[in-house]
Amino acid sequence: MKRVYVWTLPSRLFHGLFVSLIVGAWITVQEDQWLSTHVAMGSAVGVLVIFRFVWGMMGPKYSRFGDFNFQASELKEYLVSILHPTRHYIGHNPAASFVMIAMLITVVLTVISGIFAYGVQENRGVLAFLHGEYFQKMDDFKEIHEFFVNLLWVLIAAHVGGVLADRLLHKTDRTLPSIIDGYKNIEGENAFLSVPQKVIAIIGIGGTVGLLMVTLSVPNNILIAGYNPKVDYKQENPVFVNECGSCHTLYPPTLLPKESWVKLMGDLPNHFGDDASLDPVDHTTVLAYLLTHSAETSNQEMSVKMMQSLKNRDMIAITQTPFWKKRHQHISDDIFKSDRVKSRANCKACHSDVEQGTIEDNAIKAL
Repeated sequence: MKRVYVWTLPSRLFHGLFVSLIVGAWITVQEDQWLSTHVAMGSAVGVLVIFRFVWGMMGPKYSRFGDFNFQASELKEYLVSILHPTRHYIGHNPAASFVMIAMLITVVLTVISGIFAYGVQENRGVLAFLHGEYFQKMDDFKEIHEFFVNLLWVLIAAHVGGVLADRLLHKTDRTLPSIIDGYKNIEGENAFLSVPQKVIAIIGIGGTVGLLMVTLSVPNNILIAGYNPKVDYKQENPVFVNECGSCHTLYPPTLLPKESWVKLMGDLPNHFGDDASLDPVDHTTVLAYLLTHSAETSNQEMSVKMMQSLKNRDMIAITQTPFWKKRHQHISDDIFKSDRVKSRANCKACHSDVEQGTIEDNAIKAL
């Protein structure tokens, strides 16, 4: 059997980068503080897929979409005769052709929906300008993104299953090893690269890697920059800072609704076991500030999620709210009891920006 060079180096580099970035994006979405890295990898995947579409039109033999097999009759014949194939395919077989193009389209939709979700929910990135208008629908954008992510995993599973099946049933073709070295055992012409194709590959692959490096290394670049304003509470209301921040974390007023602040300020002599009474003037000043900047007035994610989770709008313990419990359920008691944290109420032990009025994912300190 003749050994044919099917997958040129750019095609193989695309495959390796594609797999690495998809896996990296999946890993980094598991922890809130890795969200910026997740966005960086997702953006790089988007650029990589753009390159693949260009490569599919201008690339070498077997990598071009024109060499894919999209005929339904061919797909049926391939599936029916998969155990005893009537023909062998040099490039993508009909099933792989359909799955591959579906994966590329799904990745595009996943990246686009992710950019929308990032902008609307986090007020970050190139579509942050949509946050002010659509922040109440942030969950809808997130669910659309997750739908395409799940669809992508289904297609990836189908692709991997097909490759493994081919490895088992048609081992002599070298389909799986060809992803590494580019060669298959089959009759056909060798693929080769022209000079323009080499230039396209350098721009596409290099651009993907370059974008990833810049996004990961340059703080507040255009793809991950945030627009939630930091608050200087000492300048805005020094009484609030002196009276509340002197004993514990200075909790942003946007964390609780009006009813909660009214109840909390109405029983300061019994403030979680302490007497936190204020003179009437300071009491009026602090209460007015809390009500003016309560969760109802904010479009930050933490405020929206808190309001959505509260059935009892007069809860005063933030750590007892459904939102807080859900977001911290994976953290063990040992961490809260550690010397560094000491208490569930010590938000600033992990959230470095909490006393500036925001709780950004990328500001979470690793424990």
